[in-house]
Amino acid sequence: MGTFQIDFGNKPRHIVGIDLGTTNSLVAYLHAGTPTVISGPDGDPLVPSVVSLTPSGEIIVGNAARRALVTDPNRTIYSVKRLMGRGVEDVGDEIKLFPFRIASEAGEVMRLHLGDHIYTPPEISAFILRRLKQNAEAALGEEVTEAVITVPAYFNDAQRQATKDAGRIAGLDVLRLVNEPTAAALAYGLDKRKEGVVAVYDFGGGTFDISILRLHEGIFEVLATHGDTHLGGDDIDNLLLNIALEDVASEWGHDVATSGEAVQLLRRAVIEAKHRLSTLPATHIEFEFQGRRYQRELTRELFDRLITPIIDKTLQPCRQAMADAKLTPEQIDEVVLVGGSTRIPLVRAAVERVFRARPHTELDPDKVVALGAAVQAGILSGAVEDKLLLDVTPLSLGIETMGGLVSRIIHRNSTIPASATEQFTTGVDGQTNVLIHVVQGERELVKDCRSLARFDLKGIDPMPAGFARIEVRFLIDANGILNVSAKDLRTGKEQSVDVKPSYGLTDGQVESMILESIERAEDDFQQRQVREARVEADTIMNAVEKARENDAYFDLTQEERSRIDRAINELMVVYHSDDYLLIRAKIDQLNNATMKLAENMMNTAVSNALKGTKI
Repeated sequence: MGTFQIDFGNKPRHIVGIDLGTTNSLVAYLHAGTPTVISGPDGDPLVPSVVSLTPSGEIIVGNAARRALVTDPNRTIYSVKRLMGRGVEDVGDEIKLFPFRIASEAGEVMRLHLGDHIYTPPEISAFILRRLKQNAEAALGEEVTEAVITVPAYFNDAQRQATKDAGRIAGLDVLRLVNEPTAAALAYGLDKRKEGVVAVYDFGGGTFDISILRLHEGIFEVLATHGDTHLGGDDIDNLLLNIALEDVASEWGHDVATSGEAVQLLRRAVIEAKHRLSTLPATHIEFEFQGRRYQRELTRELFDRLITPIIDKTLQPCRQAMADAKLTPEQIDEVVLVGGSTRIPLVRAAVERVFRARPHTELDPDKVVALGAAVQAGILSGAVEDKLLLDVTPLSLGIETMGGLVSRIIHRNSTIPASATEQFTTGVDGQTNVLIHVVQGERELVKDCRSLARFDLKGIDPMPAGFARIEVRFLIDANGILNVSAKDLRTGKEQSVDVKPSYGLTDGQVESMILESIERAEDDFQQRQVREARVEADTIMNAVEKARENDAYFDLTQEERSRIDRAINELMVVYHSDDYLLIRAKIDQLNNATMKLAENMMNTAVSNALKGTKI
């Protein structure tokens, strides 16, 4: 991590920015300081994210492959982005919607049938990336080997790693993965603001996402994300197509829905009409098939009425994202539109209504993510001066919690600048200070991770264990400096420390730590379960020890007190065992034995609280 040194005396190398989309993909680069999208040989910058295998064994990508969806669906794969980094068991319901077949069992790496060949999702994505790479090389007249690729903000580590794997298979060194909403904000230059909150409304062909970002000193923090992975422009197309099919069947006296060619032609006609209605008050759907002609007028007023239920489905996630981020519409400073469906005037009006701010529409919504990726690529190549370079965290960062366990706060491969916040509490009655131990690594136990820093948060109000609220915030700036702060939310007292998380680690050491975490994952997880069980055992035994001083304890019968004593002794016997199930069984036994004690204590507390009160 840290800054990347650039020799501005050398000609900057071309690093491209790639939007690897669910429906369409694009490649862009920085030309004379301006992000520019690269078109393919057909002059179209949009490359449909579709891969097909011809009967002769040739792989085709893009528009040609999309046409094969109708003629040869069993040899064609689309929307593979939804399968990236996911197991067979993760996509059980989703895969039913696709015409292609899975070639692996649950628990295995996902593999897909493409004709008589079998590929993993990263290999399918690599075919799309290779096409974008070829388009870029043809336009730039030189080999392209480095790229920045965008991913959804909600992508987890496995999905991000699968995207990097796809790039490597395609012959690309993926220098950075940039969150799509962050890329959209970069394209609009919103990173130049000092502070602000940005909402990114992304209505694509197959998915809808809303992200709320906070900008602080050039750092984008994702406050909330929401959306629907099965809601997009395709739903509008299908709605219009079904209406047109019924209309044609009524007018011609026979159903053309059984003809793949007719459906494809009619789908194209309704999509073209939809596009025209973004600028015109009315248009016609025109369709010719087997010597017959169909024509129907479609006004924007009717179009808006038809699609209102679909657009309304995007608004509740927007409200939920604002609620999750604890923000009102008035606190949103900028709204950015992404995805071709946001060209629809009704969509823009709905977004403006829900956020009470006019959204940015200056850039092509199909291209805005790729343009932002190109800006990031330009920073990395040295084409943009006076910019700090983003990096990624090579290992997870977290703090020590009770039982010597690690609570990860910023995960491995997170793009920096990055920030994250977690809340913790005290483990001992009357605790007035908390030791914050910052660690780095992928193992479950602190002893197996690298210690980075320790500091004390002092002056906490003495309260029973579990009552204090300690907010721990990790923030990594663009220079790779980690700032860790801890704040008592009750008193407002705060302490912080700056550390360099990757200082002193070579790439080989980082790789070794990651491999070790994978090899020891099962054993580490078992040890974590044992430690967590012991922490729970400590908590309940301490609570029972305190309860023995309460009058409610002496209200128990001798047999009830003996049951508690036996349960505690049996729990102490197994406490140091490595069988977490046995420890938890004895915890449950003690819980059951103290049920009457808990009831007595509750009754006593209520009685004392109501003493002298008149009803």
